Amino acid sequence: MKFTTLIVLLAGTALVACTQNNKKKESTAHSAELPLASIDLPALLDSISLFEQTPIRLRDSLMDIYGAESEEAAVQHKIYKHNHAINEQKIRALLDSSGWPLKAIVGERGNRVICNVLQHAHNDVRIHYLPLMRQAVLDGQLTPQLLVRAEDRIATERGDLQIYGGQMKYYPETKSFNVWPVYDPVNIDKRRAEIGLGPIAEFLKLRFDFEWDLEEQIKRSEAFEAAKKK
Repeated sequence: MKFTTLIVLLAGTALVACTQNNKKKESTAHSAELPLASIDLPALLDSISLFEQTPIRLRDSLMDIYGAESEEAAVQHKIYKHNHAINEQKIRALLDSSGWPLKAIVGERGNRVICNVLQHAHNDVRIHYLPLMRQAVLDGQLTPQLLVRAEDRIATERGDLQIYGGQMKYYPETKSFNVWPVYDPVNIDKRRAEIGLGPIAEFLKLRFDFEWDLEEQIKRSEAFEAAKKK
């Protein structure tokens, strides 16, 4: 199964690489300035998603095969970082020029693409667009789930406890992934339910194939808070 997935992802990466080589100058020239009036936003966001997600999926498959610190995974991570820099310029140009797009135009998929690119940006970029995201939620143009994911990412980048548990981290000392410590793990499912999210255990199993252990996470959060107070 992993070998078949790898072949499919390699084919997708080859397509992206070919497009990148053929249109590198054009992408760079227009990345920071978009003629918004003439843009097919759903098509633009679909192309951004492909450009961003293909090397991510391949990198993650290679991590499963060769390990998180493997050279094979590092090569795809470098491609992803290059592609993301271009995508980030396009998304920022879109948001700076016309604000958050209407959900009726871009749909839930388009909103997710925008939020994914912001999620992969530096923390100051996420913080900059957080008020716009909050207003989009108030206006019914963005689901709260995408907003709180950004808020959790901001918290982890600041070195704070996350609230809803969506952020994972690779810990070199154990050579494994684990949940970034969570505020009040006992009541995390209650907080998640209040904004329409399912139980944390189901989410982590489906998204990361990770087993949520409440007692372990309570201890990790307590140790995290104790370390911050020193």
